[in-house]
Amino acid sequence: MQATTDDRRLKQTTLQITGMTCAACATRIEKGLGKLPGVESAAVNFAMETARVSYAPDAVSVQDMRQKVEKLGYEATPVEEAAGAEERRADELRRQRAKLAVSAVLSLPLLWAMAGHFSFTSWIWVPSPFMNPWFQLVLSAPVQFLVGKSFYEGAYKALRNGSANMDVLVALGTSAAFFYSLYLTIDWYAAGASAHHGPALYYETSAVLITLVVLGKLFEAQAKGRTSAAIKSLMSLQAKTALVVRDGRETVVPVEDVAPGDLVLVRPGEKVPVDGVVVEGASAVDESMLTGESIPVEKRPGDDVIGATMNKNGALQIRASKVGKETALAQIVKIVEEAQGSKAPIQRVADRISGVFVPIVVALAAIAFAAWYFVFAPGDVPAALDSAIAILVIACPCALGLATPTSIMAGSGRAAELGVLFKGGEHLEATHKLDTIVLDKTGTVTKGKPELTDVRSELDRSVFLKLVGAAESRSEHPLAEAIVAGAKAAGLSLPKATSFEAIPGMGVSAVVEGRAVLVGTRRLLEDRGIDARGAYDAMRRYEEAGKTAMLVAVDGRYAGVVAVADTVKPTSKEAVSRLRAMGLRVVMMTGDNERTARAIAAQVGVDDVLAEVLPEGKAAEVKKLQAQGRKVGMVGDGINDAPALAVADIGMAVGTGADVAIEAADVTLMRGDLASIADAIHMSRRTMGNIRQNLFWALAYNTLGIPIAAIGLLAPWVAGAAMALSSVSVVLNALRLQKVKL
Repeated sequence: MQATTDDRRLKQTTLQITGMTCAACATRIEKGLGKLPGVESAAVNFAMETARVSYAPDAVSVQDMRQKVEKLGYEATPVEEAAGAEERRADELRRQRAKLAVSAVLSLPLLWAMAGHFSFTSWIWVPSPFMNPWFQLVLSAPVQFLVGKSFYEGAYKALRNGSANMDVLVALGTSAAFFYSLYLTIDWYAAGASAHHGPALYYETSAVLITLVVLGKLFEAQAKGRTSAAIKSLMSLQAKTALVVRDGRETVVPVEDVAPGDLVLVRPGEKVPVDGVVVEGASAVDESMLTGESIPVEKRPGDDVIGATMNKNGALQIRASKVGKETALAQIVKIVEEAQGSKAPIQRVADRISGVFVPIVVALAAIAFAAWYFVFAPGDVPAALDSAIAILVIACPCALGLATPTSIMAGSGRAAELGVLFKGGEHLEATHKLDTIVLDKTGTVTKGKPELTDVRSELDRSVFLKLVGAAESRSEHPLAEAIVAGAKAAGLSLPKATSFEAIPGMGVSAVVEGRAVLVGTRRLLEDRGIDARGAYDAMRRYEEAGKTAMLVAVDGRYAGVVAVADTVKPTSKEAVSRLRAMGLRVVMMTGDNERTARAIAAQVGVDDVLAEVLPEGKAAEVKKLQAQGRKVGMVGDGINDAPALAVADIGMAVGTGADVAIEAADVTLMRGDLASIADAIHMSRRTMGNIRQNLFWALAYNTLGIPIAAIGLLAPWVAGAAMALSSVSVVLNALRLQKVKL
């Protein structure tokens, strides 16, 4: 049986597209690529000028895609080959500025001459040569055919492929004005050209329109460049060089040249150049760029370090483990780029409109011309032409094409700066619809690492802790590790334990400095005939507070009780309060017993608790909530959370958790903080609100402008200014997302 794209291994590629002028261009390229056999999906981002294609490599090649795009009249280059994107953008801006300068210089005398045609501006002196038709022709022709060359080229390519875009509208409108004026000029000359002042012409209309469009495109390009500020700021975090030890010599190399396994030296005050493992030295490393945690993290041999973090006060030697595109920072940048390049479902509305918009506008302009020429002002070509040109120009769909992608770029970029990584525009859009947040307890609400919280002893506290810590030091149980860490944190040096025995389900026994020590459950002490009933009330209180209590006996007598708890993250209570204030239902789900779960939930202000849920049951609980008509966001960090993260409407993985959970999630919370959930939802809501504003204004320009132009109340040059302003205003509105404060 022949393989289909469903059972072939799909690959993805991103192409840099040049030559697009409006959303209609993006839609045409998208449709063209989508028709290629073997292409599973294609998404063209007009604002970023990229095409992301998912395809079966045994059915279609990247070269096939490039040829298809070129056939449509554009250029496509794989991003890995399209080096120097910033340089290209800078070159394009320079060309646009040069075109604008030439166009403005040539158009200014024409605009001055136009002032002489109005009675209310009769006081303005106009040099006599400016009114001469030949003089106006000489000035306007370079603007029309040199500065405006790109519009003709774009229109030709679009029409050749059976479609229409912004270039068609601009070329039609300006050409109508220019060639009608040329006809009047020739007619004036043929009539004898006795007067120094010729007839009322439209050279200034075509020249000023092209100048305004070029000006709008320049503003638009500058603003679009600012939407990628988040990517630039992330990239700037990376170290540029690394001090590598090779063949016993220290050598400074570009960070791109560091290979896995290289020994890298990091001095105090330097950035860690790549991800790696500490092999020598000790220091505190500032990881706030990744985790948001301002307190530096102590690093010793065996600890992992992350590229772009800052080494504070000690020299470190690290063994490079991940370099280049494999580093944590590179992966973050990749996720943000993919999110910015993807399409939100709401963009389909704009795509559908822009796909049919231009032909409709051309038809409306033709109808308006006919109505004016035959009905409203019979035989008056100038009046009919004014109306038709104004309709063609005011209706350019540039703003419509920019409305969604610029907001997605700015919103996802700002979210990344806040430590929230959306994996795609569709997830950024869907997050604002959530009404229920399900929180995994361990590692999400709590720190995920037990700590020694309480010590109650019949002996001297230091002696007691030393005995208990030494006995537990031989155990690998997480609770034992918490006790040992607590004893060491108290400044105690633990002696060696002998005769160690781990008693499954009950505790441990050991001999420490000649004294028999038991640490464990009531049953353990009862089985050894030790009376600890005086501690049972304290145990119950600890357990009701969500802690695990363990009894201790020394030399056959009850000696005290210790309590260990997976403590709540300091920010969890405030974060839950913020989520509830946003109108969200908050549910905590855990495999712990009901009493412990409710104790933790009470600490953070969660009323809905799902306790004693087995790992395989977490996804089922999410489905139950969805069956009630709820839009569920699942937040977790463990491998056992992955199925629930995948099932939820939006899965949010705590970035400090397991890689499997992060892979299964739609959103990654890099800072491991519940406050990031509210940040994610807030940014989603703000971004969607921004997109709706953009779409409203983009459509408002057209729906209001077209009828005004049709009834003759909109001069063509005013229409051109409004069209340019519409694109710029949409981009500037999107850029407000980069300033969102939380």
